[in-house]
Amino acid sequence: MILAAGRGERLLPLTATLPKPLLEVGGETLVERHLRRLVAAGVSDIVLNLSHLGEQIETRLGDGARYGARVVYSHEPGAPLETAGGILAALPLLGDAPFVVVNADIWTDFDFTTLPAAPMLAHLVLVPNPPHHPHGDFGLRGATVTRGADTPYTYAGIGVYCPALFADLAPGRRPLAPLLFAAVAAGALSGGVHDGRWYDIGTAERLAAARRAVGGSA
Repeated sequence: MILAAGRGERLLPLTATLPKPLLEVGGETLVERHLRRLVAAGVSDIVLNLSHLGEQIETRLGDGARYGARVVYSHEPGAPLETAGGILAALPLLGDAPFVVVNADIWTDFDFTTLPAAPMLAHLVLVPNPPHHPHGDFGLRGATVTRGADTPYTYAGIGVYCPALFADLAPGRRPLAPLLFAAVAAGALSGGVHDGRWYDIGTAERLAAARRAVGGSA
């Protein structure tokens, strides 16, 4: 699942007329890069959730055939459902097996083939804390995600999730963090660190920095 429903308010005025996943870095849109890299890693059945200007994304990607993918859409009319709410709404399209989730608004060279096929409740890809998030989200003890005084890692917006993580969640707008924190407390969250290239395209300044860093590469 590619999470593509956000409004991108911190990127205004760019996102007033263009959805954030269609911003370009390195000569291609963020969402199309994800599609190509997922397909190259053997993931070809892909769900996108859509809200703000979502029709532009659907028009651009179509059914995914030209990327070698099968793309379907989970529409969120009105306000986006946030991460957990959007995943919950898309579960009927995702099936009963663990599934990969990728934030549309990141650029990375992460190798999707390294993700585990059968995690605990979830497996998170973490990155060393970037300057815009110095206090981080999580720690690691071996392959187990922790929380406490030492949180040197930030969630990269890439993970593998089991449907059971969302089993008790009521429909509607729901953030993901409380579910992850509960899974950490239960010792049911694994993780690994990506030390390669990763850019969070959350603001105009970070978009410009990613474009400078990536240049014309794809």
